[in-house]
Amino acid sequence: MMSSTLPLDVTTKHHHQSLEVLGGARDTYCPVINTHITRPYNHFPVLGTNCHVETIFASLFRTVPDVKLKRECLRTRDDGTVALDWVSGDARNLPDNTPVLLLLPGLTGGSDDSYVRHMLVRARNSGWRVVVFNSRGCANSPVTTPQMYSASFLGDLDEVVNLIVTRYPNANLYGTGWSMGANILVQYLGKEPGASRFSGAVFMCNPFDLVISDENICKGFNRIYNRSLGKALGSILKKHIMLFEDIGGDYNIPLAANAETIRDYDEGLTQVSFGFKTVDEYLQNSCSANYIKHVRTPLLCIQARNDPIAPDKAIPRDDIKENPNCLLIVTPKGGHLGWIAGENDPVGCPWTDPMVMDFLQHLENEKSGTRHDTSELLVSV
Repeated sequence: MMSSTLPLDVTTKHHHQSLEVLGGARDTYCPVINTHITRPYNHFPVLGTNCHVETIFASLFRTVPDVKLKRECLRTRDDGTVALDWVSGDARNLPDNTPVLLLLPGLTGGSDDSYVRHMLVRARNSGWRVVVFNSRGCANSPVTTPQMYSASFLGDLDEVVNLIVTRYPNANLYGTGWSMGANILVQYLGKEPGASRFSGAVFMCNPFDLVISDENICKGFNRIYNRSLGKALGSILKKHIMLFEDIGGDYNIPLAANAETIRDYDEGLTQVSFGFKTVDEYLQNSCSANYIKHVRTPLLCIQARNDPIAPDKAIPRDDIKENPNCLLIVTPKGGHLGWIAGENDPVGCPWTDPMVMDFLQHLENEKSGTRHDTSELLVSV
């Protein structure tokens, strides 16, 4: 690996050669995150060498910052419920024009996950208002109708965005998503009218093409993740099984509730709930890769080349290159939601977090025309 002290050649003038950096917004945003991408990506010894070791270690042993959250349950138009977790006390302590960061966790994830908490704490300690969007049933959020969520259902997100911009009309809104949350965020930014209300966004570990991702997660050791996520989805459903007992139709609730794979769950519940004839049709219609070309919001995309769940071959590089609003960073290692590297490894925040916050703060500084600083109003969490 080339030392970061050596001069960079013409092809890597914006970044260190250990990273892949491309996108139509490369020249615009590379200087913003220059301190992060001109250094080599050095993974933590042993743990960061194998994608599976890194993914599992980060999931099990990364610290979970202790933050007091205040839950708000939003009743949706179809009488469903979405749980929003805000930092307790910020509603009265922060000015109304404080930028808002909306966090979208991965499949079955929520505000209790370590990667979500680390980003929440970093943004909040930078003076931002932060809220976690917990999908129906996730993070112990209530389920009030026989309707869950999916990789392509954007209705709940749109209602959350409406709530935020109505409550804080003088604040700029930003989004950060991981894995399935990233897939949903990009679809929203690329196809929904409400996308214009976002001033910027970042996503990490986006599966992009769910057909490729589904094929990939059924191979080799990756089947462990497939089984784990399938059981997690089934477990959420079992907690609310009474709502689904008399649903009838083409549903197969026992299959979904006892899912051994993600496909079992989708076959028994998701495809029917959202009007698809087959799981494959559902997957094909839920790919954010189809919409990233239409994104008009400043967007930072961060992927790991060895991600076992969001495979590198699914990244729509050509569309990202042609989009003047997108910048893609691909690290050589990182696994899925791992990135055990940087000054906080091995159990601190992911390598991505400082770069994400620098990017978002730059957008906010440009948008507001001034450097945002509420540090005197806050006690760090």
